[in-house]
Amino acid sequence: MDYNNYIQQLLYLVIQKNASDLHIIAGHPPVLRINRTLMSLGKEKDLSIEDAHGLCCALMSDVQKEKILIDKEIDFSYDFPGVGRFRVNIYYQLGTLAAALRSVSNKVKTIEELGLSPQLYRFTKAMQGFVLITGPASHGKSTTLAAIINEINKTRPCNIITIEDPIEYIFDNNKAIINQRELNSDTLSFSRALKSTFREDPDVIMVGEMRDPETIATAITAAETGHLVFATLHTNSAAQSINRIVDAFSGEQQNQIRAQLASSLLGIVSQRLIPSVDGNVVPACELLFNTQAVANLIRENKAHELSLVIDTSADLGMISLNRSLSELVRKKIVTTENALNYSPNPKELKKIILQQ
Repeated sequence: MDYNNYIQQLLYLVIQKNASDLHIIAGHPPVLRINRTLMSLGKEKDLSIEDAHGLCCALMSDVQKEKILIDKEIDFSYDFPGVGRFRVNIYYQLGTLAAALRSVSNKVKTIEELGLSPQLYRFTKAMQGFVLITGPASHGKSTTLAAIINEINKTRPCNIITIEDPIEYIFDNNKAIINQRELNSDTLSFSRALKSTFREDPDVIMVGEMRDPETIATAITAAETGHLVFATLHTNSAAQSINRIVDAFSGEQQNQIRAQLASSLLGIVSQRLIPSVDGNVVPACELLFNTQAVANLIRENKAHELSLVIDTSADLGMISLNRSLSELVRKKIVTTENALNYSPNPKELKKIILQQ
């Protein structure tokens, strides 16, 4: 089998069928994820161990092939000219190579095109502070972050530095200059790259993921010292995001981190992608902005009360996830059933929908 040709055929198919992901695993035919549903390519034969290995190797450089033998997994971006860009994770399972490829659009959509709240434009106008984009894996965090960064790129002259693993969206310099650094190829670690930004004259810093206390502490310090910092976390709510950050530190450090967060945080966007009635997906977002009340709750270790502040602060642009879901139901963009499936509190959501 010509594995280079076959992987290109599969990547063409991803784009043609508007799939979000391609899975390659021995013992199965190639699998696509379309509108959040996995679909095997039934007309294709089951991949042998040799086939899975050959397809994975067709995606990797010689350096990457050496690295996966040592690390047993690797993340990188793959640019297929004229077709698209893909975020790739190759890993071992049952002693054999497998891969998951995520399709990344060549076009960075705007906040409006993504169906996100116009309140997010507030973050693009800020000059300093800390913004978190959170949510489960594969729920559009990187896409939302790219939309915010590109809006800054289009509207003001500044130096933007991104640290990503891997680079997903490629930005074209507009009013801003943008330096995109990829883990392993451009830097050895998030924390090391983030510390280096202090010597690189940044105005805006984007950290693809905060994986360790050192990266978190440096990101918060950067926000405190006059930079606008964006980062992502795999958490489900604003309250959980605050607790996740604080819990990354030892007991004696936690009060200091709470104080730093209380003073530097601009806001938290916690989002889900919900199947829509037209067969696509749409975002539902919990949106928190830092206020005196929010800062006090963070400082006093009462993050669990943030949901109440969000519920009672609609006039300040905040919205709970349930309110966001109920709006999608009211506008007949998503079904009640799907909204309830993604709700953190379905019982409360039912009440809100009935009151509409």
